[in-house]
Amino acid sequence: MVSGQEPETSPAAGDGRPALDRRRDDQGRTLAAIHLLEAALNAAAPGREATWSQEVLAALRTLGEATTVEADNAARPDSLLSDIALGQPRLRHRVHGVRAQYRQLAAALTALGDELESGDAAVDVPDVRQRLGWLLTALRYQRARESDLIYEALETALGDDEPSV
Repeated sequence: MVSGQEPETSPAAGDGRPALDRRRDDQGRTLAAIHLLEAALNAAAPGREATWSQEVLAALRTLGEATTVEADNAARPDSLLSDIALGQPRLRHRVHGVRAQYRQLAAALTALGDELESGDAAVDVPDVRQRLGWLLTALRYQRARESDLIYEALETALGDDEPSV
């Protein structure tokens, strides 16, 4: 690994912790994995493409695992998203959208990791950096959408139809 730090392993499913605590843990684990991948991508590559590629691949796999755990927890029947989908039907389509984005991002991370792992061709470092940059941007966008959805659901549940600024 690039920085010598790995996000902690996932908590056990069904551990009895409130959904908000699980979500915070998931978000923290994923953010740590994002930082790990960014550090690997920012490392010097000329003359050390193979090492660079392996570090990026390791960080990418760590991010893939973190996002998979996060997506699995978000799909649980006792998750915040499930609660929103059941309790606020008008937001159900957005919950489905967030979950679909989780699946799409996981598939894209896996595909790019498989491509890097195959080693069929010389690593095009600028291309890999650009493509992973797009994925990281998409992941940040998805996380913001989920946060906005949860915030809106809480505001609605508390009876305040317009969130205060």
